[in-house]
Amino acid sequence: MSEKMLKFVKINKQMPTKRASNVRTEDFKEIYNKFMNDKAKEQSSRCSQCGVPFCQIHCPLNNNIPDWLKLTAEGRLREANELVHSTNNMPEICGSICPQDRLCEGNCVIERAGHGTVTIGSVEKYITDTAWAKGWIKPIKVLREIDQSIGIIGAGPAGLACAEELRKSGYKVTIYDRYDRPGGLLIYGIPNFKLEKFSIERRTNLLKKSGIKFKQNFEVGKNISLGDLRKKHDAILIATGVYKAREVDLPGSNLKNIFSAMEFLTASNRKGLGDKVKSFDNGTLNAEKKDIVIIGGGDTGMDCVRTAIRQNAKSVKCLYRRDRDNMPGSAREVYNAEEEGVEFNWLSNPKKFIGKSEVSSILVERMKLHKADSSGRKKPEPIPNSEFEVKADMVIKALGFNPENLPKLFSSPDLSISKWGTIKINLKNMETNLPGVFAAGDIVRGASLVVWAIRDGRDVTISIKKYLEQKLKKDEKVA
Repeated sequence: MSEKMLKFVKINKQMPTKRASNVRTEDFKEIYNKFMNDKAKEQSSRCSQCGVPFCQIHCPLNNNIPDWLKLTAEGRLREANELVHSTNNMPEICGSICPQDRLCEGNCVIERAGHGTVTIGSVEKYITDTAWAKGWIKPIKVLREIDQSIGIIGAGPAGLACAEELRKSGYKVTIYDRYDRPGGLLIYGIPNFKLEKFSIERRTNLLKKSGIKFKQNFEVGKNISLGDLRKKHDAILIATGVYKAREVDLPGSNLKNIFSAMEFLTASNRKGLGDKVKSFDNGTLNAEKKDIVIIGGGDTGMDCVRTAIRQNAKSVKCLYRRDRDNMPGSAREVYNAEEEGVEFNWLSNPKKFIGKSEVSSILVERMKLHKADSSGRKKPEPIPNSEFEVKADMVIKALGFNPENLPKLFSSPDLSISKWGTIKINLKNMETNLPGVFAAGDIVRGASLVVWAIRDGRDVTISIKKYLEQKLKKDEKVA
């Protein structure tokens, strides 16, 4: 092992080369170039092969990171790919968009020792991209079809992961989704410069070839009630995510040109996919030549500021009420945004939107930080008489997401809901109060990471299979 691994002392950390900021802001392509084979092997060889791998422990999917790094360093990519896929249904997607600086890489032992982390996410993406290019990733071959069906509501990462795992076991799976393309936030919420859309389409096409059925433009609660859908299937999974934008209740909130993050990002992503987008084409949701202000310091806010830059905005400012150290977004994303010309106004909070019919500026107050709140971050409080004005032709609210109006959304008033508006489940088996109806992903835990949605989708599969096995035994006894 010493010949192939433990080279972190001799070899420095290196990310894939990043395109220059003045070049990458001219398009929506991913900002990092791909690792070449020799460089991926070299960077993998820096892994210290810890006895207790904190990278794996802090990965929601518990990916076998040290093992597939070792296989990559040894040039055994086909085996590395099999190991990567054994715990993750979308490794190249996680390799692109996971906040590795907060998860695996942020807990790398050699990083803590001052040698710089192993570039885990980039190697993960390299392994899977290589596997796709060489044709190693193939549709599921079902050895034994099981005459039971599952209806999955939502074609986001939790629903897709569960569908794939159930199909591997031979179950019939149909995914119902309200949008015209599968992928959920992956397709319409995340910009191309972080995740190019062909990678999602490639995954969903693979699932279709595996025998999983997709019903797009199909909304449970409108096209069919949850109750009627239960009659069509032996089990149901609700994995719709959370899409309702959190509002900021301020004077002037009714002015025009104040939008939610999803409105802005969806318009941009649809345009990139070749759709006709009236609200973009007429300039309403196009940032070009405008002074843009984004409110919020999370990853969605970073997606918005960097999208506005690429739309040739006149200026892009981000208002966040805490400081840089206490923001929820990825530090890597903030750094990329600053490189691209985004101006961050830390410790700044909007107080009032100003304008006649359209917003023209925002009255902002300075903040100071006090003791930590329940989130563990320092609590912001306004500084008296600290107001200043920021010019704005368009304001984008990136304050997070809440569940939509449940249970009304599914025309199922008997579905139990938590005090936060999410679906209430039995934590032991992820089943709702309705027998045979399960829930997973953001619709249960609230807005979170894609990697957690995949984890939930995999976990709920185990409970659904147990339920279906017990149901089959009962049906056989009755027969």
